[in-house]
Amino acid sequence: MFDAVVIGGGQSGLAVSYYLRKYRADFVVLDAAEAPGGAWPHYWDALTLFSRAEVSNLPGWPMPPFDGYPPRDHVIDYFTRYEKRYDLPIRRGERVERVLYDDHHFDIHPQQLSTRNVVVATGIWSAPFVPHVRGSFAGTQMHSATYTAPADFAGQRVAVVGGGNSAAQIVADLALAGVDTQWFTRRDPAFMPDDVDGEQLFRRNRERFNAIAKGKPDPGGADFGGDIVVVPDVRRARDAGLLSAQPMFTSLDDVAADVIIWATGFRPALGPIRGLERETPGLYVLGFDGLNGPGAGTIGGVSPFAREIAREIAKR
Repeated sequence: MFDAVVIGGGQSGLAVSYYLRKYRADFVVLDAAEAPGGAWPHYWDALTLFSRAEVSNLPGWPMPPFDGYPPRDHVIDYFTRYEKRYDLPIRRGERVERVLYDDHHFDIHPQQLSTRNVVVATGIWSAPFVPHVRGSFAGTQMHSATYTAPADFAGQRVAVVGGGNSAAQIVADLALAGVDTQWFTRRDPAFMPDDVDGEQLFRRNRERFNAIAKGKPDPGGADFGGDIVVVPDVRRARDAGLLSAQPMFTSLDDVAADVIIWATGFRPALGPIRGLERETPGLYVLGFDGLNGPGAGTIGGVSPFAREIAREIAKR
């Protein structure tokens, strides 16, 4: 009987594990992946954070310095070294299919473990969202979750759908490499000022978290004039005139492309606890802005939410 089982070994799982270790809980982390890094090993080659290393820290140990915005592999290396540094009890290749609640404890399947508390830190990568659009498309359709590099699309026409950071970065990645790329959005892309990045966003999220924690009204997010962070490759593509978007198509029949990349976001990957009431004593979710609070889905913002959950588990 564990004090806690953490499902997921990405940034949220690592953060809550740090605090569970600090509060001397008996716990284990079950991670479906075979290697460290959470979702980051699955992201595209050119992906970078949109904040600098010094503001992208998990609790306890800062991300190693990097000149500019840290790339994907820098983040993976940080996560790998982090879990070794704190000797976190992570079991790899352990996909949790179902969590059941019975008589004040949880049963984890198929691992057949019992625990008093469960922390679902499964992230969003495994639950990509694609909207329904009428019509048919004869080419290839894929989600941004499986996009890797422009070389995969040499000689093809690519349509990217979505108006957020992922879409802008993928369009920039493709267009700068010379791939014939079209960008479709529901409204005109809104870019933040060039001098605004994740640091300002995280600072605002922390202000919101502190206000809510003190019982004060949520001051809301800051208006930075847009929602797309202008990282260096996005700036290069924009300045080269490669980031003009077209209105979203209403039928797949109208798409003149060989490939559609849906950069249309994700949903919380909460499949293992489907059927359980969110208010079940001892059941916690972590790493979701919409479920925890502002910044909970970021490396630099998950820490206070992880600390509160670990404290609650320690009290129980």
